[in-house]
Amino acid sequence: MAKHRTTSVCTWIFIASLLFVHSHSFYLPGVAPVDFEKGDPLKVKVNKLTSIKTQLPYSYYTLPFCRPDTIVDSAENLGEVLRGDRIENSPYEFKMREPQMCNIMCRVILDKKIAKEIKRKIDDDYRVNMILDNLPLVVPVRRMDQESSFLYQHGYLVGLKGIYAGSKDEKYFINNHLAFTVKYHKDLQTDSARIVGFEVKPFSVKHEYEGTWNDKTRLTTCDPHAKRTVTNSESPQEVEDKKEIIFTYDVEFEPSDVKWASRWDSYLLMTDDQIHWFSIVNSLMIVLFLSGMVAMIMLRTLYRDISKYNQLETQEEALEETGWKLVHGDVFRPPVNSNLLCVYVGTGVQFFGMILVAMIFAVLGFLSPSNRGGLMTALLLLWVFMGIFAGYASARIYKMFKGTEWKKITIQTAFMFPGIVFAIFFVLNALIWGEKSSGAVPFGTMFALVFLWFGISVPLVFVGSYVGFRKPAMEHPVKTNTIPRQIPEQAWYMHPVFSVLIGGILPFGAVFIELFFILTSIWLQQFYYIFGFLFLVFIILVVTCAEISIVLCYFQLCSEDYLWWWRSYLTSGSSAIYLFLYAAFYFFSKLNITKPVSGILYFGYMLIASYSFFVLTGTIGFFACFWFTRLVYSSVKID
Repeated sequence: MAKHRTTSVCTWIFIASLLFVHSHSFYLPGVAPVDFEKGDPLKVKVNKLTSIKTQLPYSYYTLPFCRPDTIVDSAENLGEVLRGDRIENSPYEFKMREPQMCNIMCRVILDKKIAKEIKRKIDDDYRVNMILDNLPLVVPVRRMDQESSFLYQHGYLVGLKGIYAGSKDEKYFINNHLAFTVKYHKDLQTDSARIVGFEVKPFSVKHEYEGTWNDKTRLTTCDPHAKRTVTNSESPQEVEDKKEIIFTYDVEFEPSDVKWASRWDSYLLMTDDQIHWFSIVNSLMIVLFLSGMVAMIMLRTLYRDISKYNQLETQEEALEETGWKLVHGDVFRPPVNSNLLCVYVGTGVQFFGMILVAMIFAVLGFLSPSNRGGLMTALLLLWVFMGIFAGYASARIYKMFKGTEWKKITIQTAFMFPGIVFAIFFVLNALIWGEKSSGAVPFGTMFALVFLWFGISVPLVFVGSYVGFRKPAMEHPVKTNTIPRQIPEQAWYMHPVFSVLIGGILPFGAVFIELFFILTSIWLQQFYYIFGFLFLVFIILVVTCAEISIVLCYFQLCSEDYLWWWRSYLTSGSSAIYLFLYAAFYFFSKLNITKPVSGILYFGYMLIASYSFFVLTGTIGFFACFWFTRLVYSSVKID
């Protein structure tokens, strides 16, 4: 009956979550190819304004760009909203394979406030992002070392700042003429084509015209019959109060040999820093080699210890026990703050399940960069559904520690970690709201996150905890003494703080090179796409955390210190400290963030990432040591 009730609860939660996901458009953007005939309309969509200096995105229409008659927001998934994407329609409309030259968009007269805002955006190196057929707009830049190849920068700069025409003062110039190039791959059998590239070259042009401005005005600085229409690009458009700005564009269509399936390949190489494959593989091989050596040493040493102890027992020669066997009566004694340990272990299991499943989907190509916002959406939904495993794991460990109040431990598991993260996120979001950035999460999305937490995750944690607590308690291989044994004085190198900090170095060393590329993709707004290699690094991280925790746990037990529960968690979990320190190093060495709010956002989000990394790696170390101690003490004869 209980089993049937649990199944019914799970079914209803699953159905409710599907309805909720469907109603809130938590979809992965469609990436099916679209065939365009000659003359078919192509509608350009505009995305956020971004800057690596401020890390604060803004809506495209916060600046006085040309607007359509009605601004329509595109349906966005949860991941896009959390990333600050605001995809809207634009007045840029092309016709497939029909070039347009010197197209006048609109005329804008600046006032003092708008001019000041544009100057601020130029100072902060803001870039304008657009989308055509799910392809982001890029600016091709010729590589200095290879003349035949290009780098691609995401979006074009709002404008430039410099000295012009002998003036001593720096002036601001806006990019008001865009020369688009749409690359297409034509089907040999039909006349249709597919878009495989979307590029732009921005210009700042002070347009001129004769007479008064009207709908039929022709520009003297722009020849609609030329291949490239800008004829007076040496006179840029200055940004000042009461200045007149005329926005124009060209569009050319260029055939390409690149097939639709490979159109993202060039977009993924958007940085001058080539991935040092040899360096990364060499680092991973070193970690694998060290891990293999550690495993061999541990197996040989343990085998010798177990053989010696069992031999002495059979010959009745052991007058006094030594080493790790001496603490067999205390090694499974429940630790201090055992409830908190159960909560963190359950949360770590939830994290591990989320990352493992997400990695598998990413390796299979479901979470590629073309699925804009798909990765973050998948991570959130997986976190919610993995709550059932969090409740199960925490309840099982809690019952092993002779706990009886399973509802209390369930509530702590469901609310502690998400509550801390949500509190930090809420403060950071308030700061983004204060900057009037589009990166601020709207109230509706915030409500959706709370619903996912309270409406789905929390019930699933309770279901998992209920099932886990009904299971029989795990029996230890040895009995625990009534009176705890006194721990002898430890050597300086076995001090908990020292051993914990040493233990976190190797797991961090396994991931820090890959961490550089992850931070670059997040904070320098580049695409991360090597999910297969990331999955390999994740496996190496798991193995490294497990082995370093087992080694230090073994040394601790040999020193007759049986307080291994928390230390096993903290040993590998301390790698999060090095992750946060590396994030600080990356901030000061690679980023050019000057605003205090942007710095707070960076360290706030990296604090969340480091905290999550601590929970994940700590749980791996805990379960490795838990398996190790049970295996060891079940292998020797104990009276």
